[in-house]
This record gives sequence, C-alpha cells and structure tokens, in this order.
Amino acid sequence: MGIYILRRMLLMIPTLFGITLLSFVIINLAPGSPIEQRLQAIRLGGGMGSGTAAGGGLSARGETGVSQEVLDALKKQYGFDKPLHERYVIWMGNVMRLDFGTSFKYEEPVTQVILQKMPVSLMFGITGLILTYLVCVPLGIIKALKAGTRFDIGSSVILFVLYSIPPLILGILLRLFLAGENWLGWFPLGGIYPDHYLELDTFGRILARIHHAILPLACYMVGSFTFLTILMQNSMLDVIKLDYVRTARAKGVAEKKVYMKHALRNALIPIVTGMSGILSVMFAGSIIIESIFSLDGMGLLTLTSTNARDYNVLMGLIFFQSLLFLVGRLLVDILYVVVDPRIDFT
Repeated sequence: MGIYILRRMLLMIPTLFGITLLSFVIINLAPGSPIEQRLQAIRLGGGMGSGTAAGGGLSARGETGVSQEVLDALKKQYGFDKPLHERYVIWMGNVMRLDFGTSFKYEEPVTQVILQKMPVSLMFGITGLILTYLVCVPLGIIKALKAGTRFDIGSSVILFVLYSIPPLILGILLRLFLAGENWLGWFPLGGIYPDHYLELDTFGRILARIHHAILPLACYMVGSFTFLTILMQNSMLDVIKLDYVRTARAKGVAEKKVYMKHALRNALIPIVTGMSGILSVMFAGSIIIESIFSLDGMGLLTLTSTNARDYNVLMGLIFFQSLLFLVGRLLVDILYVVVDPRIDFT
C-alpha cells in the first residue's frame, strides 16, 4: 500500500501540471484582460465615454486616449510584455515558492484574498457534507430495508420533489416565506451573523451563526441529499441480494447482524467513491446561493475574479482546488481498504 500511495503522489505532479497549463492558456486567451479592465477604468475616469470598441481587444487601445508609454507600462506591470509560454514558466516558478502573485483587483497577495473568503465556504461546505452523510446514509439503509413500503414510496416522492427544485428557486422561496418580515419571518434574509454579533456571549454567537446558516445550508444540501440517499438505498438493495448475505440469513444469523455487519460494509463502497471531493469543500462555493443570501465566499470570489479578469486569483483557485481533489481521490482509495480489507492496490 505504501508503494501505491507513493506512486499516486508522484502521478499528481504531471496531472497538476496539465490542469494548470490548460487552465492558464484558456484564461489568457479568453477575450478581455486585466489591461482591458484598467483601460476601461481610465476611460471612465477621464470622461472619455463608457463604450468599448468592438471585440474589446488590444487593437482598440488607441481610442482610449492612453499613450503608448502608459500602455507599455501596464503590460509590464501585469506581465503581458512576455510571451504566453514565458508567463506560464514564471508563474510555475513562483508557485514552487508558494507565491501566487498579487490580485489585480484587490491589490493583495492571492493567498491572503483566498484565506479571507475561505471561512464562509469552509463553514457551509464541511457542515453540509457532515449533515448530508449523517442523514442520507441511515435514511438510505432504512429505505432499502423497507423497500416497497409506504415509507419508502413517500420518502422517495419527497426526495425527488426537492431534487427537482433548482437552488435559485428554492433560495427565493425560502427567503420569501421564511425570512425577513414576510410571512413567517423565522430566519434572517442573509449574512452569516447579525449586526449585534460582537455583543453576544459565546453560546449566543453559536446560536446566531446556526440561525443564519439554516436556509443557505438547505440550498447547499438539497441536490446531493437526494442523490446520496438513493445511491445508498440502491447499493444496499444490491448487496442484500447476494449469495453470501442469503447464506448468512439461512444459517440463522440475526437480521440486524446480517445487514449491519455483512452487507453494510460492501454497500458503503459506492458511497466512499462520492467522497473524493471531501477536501474540496474548503473551496466549495455557489454563486447563486451566495448571491441570494449575501454570503461573501468562494463562489462570489470566483465570479468577481472572472469578471475583473483577475488571472492570479483564478489560477490560485484552480491550483488549490485541483490539488485538494487529487489528494481527496487518494484518500478515497485508502478508505476503500478500510471499508473492505479484501481490496488490495498492490
């Protein structure tokens, strides 16, 4: 197993290299650039009109009234005075020193910008993941053991109705009927804590955060909730039909022991596969949900960085997300062995 882990870790290097190279090329070749954004700001600030030339490319720079010296200075400032492949080599060299550059928009180090937005996404990502597995796995097992009953049919109807509701619509409905001063008004409209948060004691702060997190968490979990429950149910149904389970039941083994000891471990293997993104929850974010509930997390950071052509932040996000996903895949392989010792990757 140790050799397998070492081999997988070595394979992460070329995989990560390929992901970052492809992302770097696509981002830099996309229409617009940080220079374009800066020139537009200069144009608006100088009262030269708010329109942009057709195509929004560098060919329209002369219409902005900016001198060639200023344009050359901007290219040098943002590193666009070098060819694309040289810029990537420089970026990779900086990454090897854990330097992801400075954000063009926020004018702060990329790592600092990401760390400022991470707590919100981390809170909702980890909480949503834990609650989803704590509820969906037992619910899927119960549905499998009671397959065809009213409980199974009724719960399936509810799950699929929830699954069919888009997060945008669900968020709007929750705000309309449950938040603010409309209808019931049980929850706040948005944010992660109230205005008087600093005046509360420790217990009050915990309750305040839970109160603000309930509606966004419901939107975060609604999609994966149905999928994971049905996956657990189908996996359990497949396993309890196998010969070794029937043999254990024929030998007089108690039903509870047959299901929980003999069948459950094999039924969990597909569930473990879905945990490959367990580390990526640190960068989890939903643009729609964060916009609806005024959450300043990774989703809005990605949207803002894309609109501002903040290449350094985008590449930093892609690098960390890719690295965490690859490490998560390795952890899943290790969990396979924990769940079923018969699996041997050597």
